[in-house]
Amino acid sequence: MNQRQLDLVSLDSLARRRMLQLAGGSVGLNLAGLWNARTGQAESDLLNGQQKSATPIRSCIIVFYYGGPSHLDTYDLKPKAPSDVRGEFLSIATSAPGIFISEHLPKMSRVMHKVALIRSMHHNNRLHDSASTEVLTGRPSPNGDREEFAPINQFYPCFGASLNYLRQNERIEIPHAALPFVFHNVVDTPCQGGGFLGTRFDPLQIAVDIESKTYRAGALTLPSGQTPSILTDRRRLLESLEQSGTAATATAAGDQWRMFCDKAFQLLGSETLRQALDLSQESPAMRERYGFGPVPSSIGEGGGGGNGSEMGYGRQMRGQNLLLARRMVEAGVPFVNVYDFRQQGQNWDAHFKNFNQHKTHLLPLADQSLSTLIEDLDDRGLLDSTLVVAMGEFGRTPKINADGGRDHWPDCYTVLLAGGGVRGGTVYGASDQLGAFPASDPVTPSDLAATIFWRFGINPASEVHDLTGRPHRIADGQPVRQIFA
Repeated sequence: MNQRQLDLVSLDSLARRRMLQLAGGSVGLNLAGLWNARTGQAESDLLNGQQKSATPIRSCIIVFYYGGPSHLDTYDLKPKAPSDVRGEFLSIATSAPGIFISEHLPKMSRVMHKVALIRSMHHNNRLHDSASTEVLTGRPSPNGDREEFAPINQFYPCFGASLNYLRQNERIEIPHAALPFVFHNVVDTPCQGGGFLGTRFDPLQIAVDIESKTYRAGALTLPSGQTPSILTDRRRLLESLEQSGTAATATAAGDQWRMFCDKAFQLLGSETLRQALDLSQESPAMRERYGFGPVPSSIGEGGGGGNGSEMGYGRQMRGQNLLLARRMVEAGVPFVNVYDFRQQGQNWDAHFKNFNQHKTHLLPLADQSLSTLIEDLDDRGLLDSTLVVAMGEFGRTPKINADGGRDHWPDCYTVLLAGGGVRGGTVYGASDQLGAFPASDPVTPSDLAATIFWRFGINPASEVHDLTGRPHRIADGQPVRQIFA
């Protein structure tokens, strides 16, 4: 390893250690992904030889249903298939002529004229974490198709991290935020951070306080009873240490360390961030629209794990996560990930009692919150500039198993897109008669990655560099231009 590499590695560990020491434990951990700002990289109006189809988006929200929703029971029903494939649910007409979806998505049926469906998504990973890695980074996991029962280092960066890297010279407070659904979220799945770009490009992790039903920005939360004024004293202490030569040296790493500190103190004093996280500023009616009601008496039926506090949190906060995502976009955050792991104690991984879990626990709030997010962004004039992507890591098996469930199925499933220039009421690609394999226009996660970067006005062939200086393309696929106006 050469000196430049050693400097970067040393900086990474120094930043985390020093911020914990100098900021009294309220800074660090996740701040390494926040000091850098977006870069104003001017891209050509011609991408891969074609003119851009619409004004580049300003933000993207990915709603990630970890566990794998059943495409056959949501957005790609097969009413003419045999009973052991088509299942119990009926299909209903939508606001988009010719598009039919599940009867348990009545609110989404009313906004389908704003939505595009890709019904031919596919990849080869059959286990949750490797599949999640591929769909959230656009590349197969270098560890192969395996479940990560023990944490492993992430290699490829997630979409928000790559975007942050490419735009790191453009001033913005928060380039990328992630909302974990509950403390037992997929936090160790290697697909949520900066990967080989380094922890500086990790997202701001936003957590929830289950008891108070409020949000906090992890390391950016001041200790109880302290006000932002305490930051002035700590900033002076840091500056005195720098002047004495003990905090940083006159190297490139030292310059980056000072930039990191500047960004950390800026965010600790950020009124914009505090305001965005304060959902009490929303009207009760708006919070109710996203889903903020009492826990149903039927909770706990139909399988799935989780204790009472998780189930209550699932009912109370699942929709609020999407409301917070909208507020983060309004605050200027370009990329927001919402990780939906549990809902009312239920997991999207419906290996048994699939239909009861979906209709009773999983689909009602997903239907309510996602449709409200699309309508709310539209009402505020933000939908055209914000791409919403809703997906799981795979779909479910066409054939219903002996336990009344459906198992993992990455061979064909559906991804939903709204806003960001999408041609509403569009279906791209098709599955076969059983929903088992793409019948036309197959799409891969690398194509979805290319589509997201392309809509930001970034050439998918653009390169990012790991800590050794080696270049990597941000996406190997091709944008799905056909679903955009």
